Amino acid sequence: MSSAAELPCYTLVSGSADEENIPEADLRVAFEKGTVAQKVDALQACVRGMLRGEKYPTILMQIIRFILPMKEHAIKKMLLLYFEIVPKLGTDGKLLPQMILVCDAYRKDLVSPNEFVRGSTLRFLCKLKESELLEPLMPSIKSCLEHRHYYVRRNAVLCIYTLYKQFDFLMPDAPEVVYNCLVNEPDMTVKRNAFMMLVYADKDKALEFLGTCIDQVPSFGDILQLVVIELVYKVCRTNPAERAKFIRCIYMLLNSSSAAVRYEAAGVLLTLSTAPTAVKAAVSCYIDLVVKESDNNVRLIVLKKLSDLQNNPHIEKILQDLVMDLLRVLNAPDLEVRRQTLEIVMNLVTSRSVEEVLQLLRKEITKTFEENETSDAYRRQLIKALHKCAVKFPDKAVTIVPILMDFIGDSNSASAADVVASVRDFIEFFPQLRESIVERLLATFAHVKAAHIFRATMWMLGEYCLSIEEIDQALVTFQESVGALPIVESELKAAAAIGGEDEDGDTPDDLSATRKNSREARGSKSRVTADGTYVTQSAFSVAPSKAEQLMDTDISLRSLMLTGDFFLGTTLAGALTKLALRRSTTDDNQDRNNHYSAQCMLIMASIMHLGRSGIPTQPIEHDTYERVSVCLRCLAEPSETTTEVFTTECRRALKELLSKVAAEKKADSDDPADAKVVQVDQLIKFTQLGIKEDDIGDDLEQDLTLATGGSAVSTTSALQKVVQLTGFGDPVYAEAYVNVNQYDITLDVLMVNQTDDTLQGLALELATIGDLKLMERPVITTLGARDFVNLTASIKVSSTDTGLIFGHIVYDISGTSEHGVIVLNDIYIDVMDYIVPSSCTETVFRQMWAEFEWENKVTVSTDIQSLEDYSAHICKATNMKCLTIESAKGGDCGFYAANLYARSIFGEDALANLSIEKTKDGRIVGHIRIRAKAQGIALSLGDKITMKQKSDKSSV
Repeated sequence: MSSAAELPCYTLVSGSADEENIPEADLRVAFEKGTVAQKVDALQACVRGMLRGEKYPTILMQIIRFILPMKEHAIKKMLLLYFEIVPKLGTDGKLLPQMILVCDAYRKDLVSPNEFVRGSTLRFLCKLKESELLEPLMPSIKSCLEHRHYYVRRNAVLCIYTLYKQFDFLMPDAPEVVYNCLVNEPDMTVKRNAFMMLVYADKDKALEFLGTCIDQVPSFGDILQLVVIELVYKVCRTNPAERAKFIRCIYMLLNSSSAAVRYEAAGVLLTLSTAPTAVKAAVSCYIDLVVKESDNNVRLIVLKKLSDLQNNPHIEKILQDLVMDLLRVLNAPDLEVRRQTLEIVMNLVTSRSVEEVLQLLRKEITKTFEENETSDAYRRQLIKALHKCAVKFPDKAVTIVPILMDFIGDSNSASAADVVASVRDFIEFFPQLRESIVERLLATFAHVKAAHIFRATMWMLGEYCLSIEEIDQALVTFQESVGALPIVESELKAAAAIGGEDEDGDTPDDLSATRKNSREARGSKSRVTADGTYVTQSAFSVAPSKAEQLMDTDISLRSLMLTGDFFLGTTLAGALTKLALRRSTTDDNQDRNNHYSAQCMLIMASIMHLGRSGIPTQPIEHDTYERVSVCLRCLAEPSETTTEVFTTECRRALKELLSKVAAEKKADSDDPADAKVVQVDQLIKFTQLGIKEDDIGDDLEQDLTLATGGSAVSTTSALQKVVQLTGFGDPVYAEAYVNVNQYDITLDVLMVNQTDDTLQGLALELATIGDLKLMERPVITTLGARDFVNLTASIKVSSTDTGLIFGHIVYDISGTSEHGVIVLNDIYIDVMDYIVPSSCTETVFRQMWAEFEWENKVTVSTDIQSLEDYSAHICKATNMKCLTIESAKGGDCGFYAANLYARSIFGEDALANLSIEKTKDGRIVGHIRIRAKAQGIALSLGDKITMKQKSDKSSV
């Protein structure tokens, strides 16, 4: 109800945990004979000791005699803290006689001429729970409403409101008194507090006041406008007939200077009215907030609201008309804001607005070429948006595809990979675009800069070059990128020219060393001057030779294979084989076909020779060599089977792959709420007489849950979150209900006194290990014999890591000097509460797999017999999603490999690779490799998998 600046500084008294308590005798001496500073320190030490459980039973009168009459503000502030925590009731439950003196002292403070003393005293009185102590102070509290300073009046209103909620009999006319204060109050903060009290205490009075000044609401401060909006929402929800009276007021608040007021007003307007004008005004207000607000957090909140609104059919149509206004948000520098905006726009774009959207996206792509740390990532988002537009509107694909094709040679390999994936979809699903796409692929092939882009481009050219002209042009393009043939002989000649030797002077074994030495020589060269001294000549002052220029040409197939990337050779061999076999079935001229096949075979033979020559630092792998050999034999001895495999089966496999990927994306995008269908005529089973009462409650709850669209979950599921903290034989029995809600953990602790004694100063002391922070400590309480109490503790979570909560219970036995300490059982916070299944592309998965440095390898040990069942079990146990489609997992061959992915609510990625096989005796063996950017999530997931495997051995 009040701002943070007005709260009392109760947290200033926080000594260290290991600080020793000051003896009571020393405190008495300091109170009687100490200076002002010593008295402040002694009073502060007393408060700290009481917070740790000390009683100081004889200190109260010393403080009343020597400290309470003092006028220093530091003393008065500490006294407020002391009297807030000091026991005010005796063992018989009645008010202590000493409290009468305290009451008289605070009555004097309430009429003090100092506004600070009055205001702080009023705030202190809000904390008191004893009506006998407050009753004599009510006239003085009421008189503070007429004080000259707004600080006193503001706190007086809050005090009256708090006391009226707890003890309405102390001031029955409080709403009338506050209403009179509200009418005549000039200060806006006091008016806000008074109006808020009337909203909760007497709604009719609040409406009466609002009716007298409804036209003046736009001139109110934002804090008062927010309360007005809250009142209008409550009234119109309970009494819809009042909507017409307040709808104009909400319209006026849409133009408020406060972003918070505009946001709340737009939300209330959407709730109160479904008229198109009202909906358009509210949605326009949201869009204007996103465009003009500079705070990214506010933008993200409003974008989330717009994302939710687009699921409403009536509002979605209006949002579609305002899609160009929403695209103005792309001027924001934050990448997440841009991403969410593009996601919303792609769902709202229609055939009427798609042309304008495409024009704007083209301009945004042009801007990304400016040097910016987020340009590459933003370009990827724009490419994905263009892809969605092309899929959603096939008639626009003709204009979209050329834009995307320009980015195949992008220096950012991630953007180029997205483009290649999009082009692969277009070339398969849009046959009318194949010819133009192939032409652009051939034109941009020389500008490709990444190996995986080369592989994808070569595959598409080998698969979709159908005419003889395209097939011939593809071979010419490949030959230009491969360079002079044979590769080994041409490289030997180049090395001989660089080393200044005859081409026969170098051997393949010496070639790599010669090339290395020549490059080092370019960095710095030694020269001898006329006087015999040595000098160093920099490469920046020496022009490279022609041979050196040839070594440092742009990235090509040749340069990549010379570095040892022979996986490119397998893709090139497969593409050449497809082209040659397709040409042989298209052209009747056998001589030209044989010449074409011979050129393809020369390229393959050169790749194989290069791999075994020793020139690259990394020799060719055995499986790569075998793959190229198979392609070479297929061209040397073609058959109908090999021709069908290369020309038909590969295309069919791609089509199946794309169809399954599209089906999985559609399944992921479907709203689970829409999939949960409950028929209107489905029977609800009400149990008959004769059933146990417990069973009636459980069955009825499940039936009602099903009727409302939920799932039948056992009522015992909530009990699984209850953790026993102490034993049944301990003096205090305690158990906690652990409620995990994203970033917050709430512990609802039940404590039962199992003795016949009254336990005073009963405190639950908690501590944490890991990325957990205790935000709210349980209050210290007194527990009667055989009584119980519920305490609450709040814990903040900052990362996905296995956390531990531990602590103990301390108490004093009333009437004795005995102390008790009970050590609690540990509470483990499960990492699975923060991990949710998620999806990502194969390119993104591989990129993260290469970047993440923390890896945890788990050996498979289970009694599950089926490979698919084990994979499903791991996905369920770790909350991860399998990214590998069924056709790529291994089938029935006895080997199973899959990629798993999940994402935490803190934005942390978790990757896993499952590689298992079934042995001859039916056992499943293999490993699960987990990778993450943070060590904690990798270790926690590994422990979770290990624990789940062990727990399932006996049950599976």
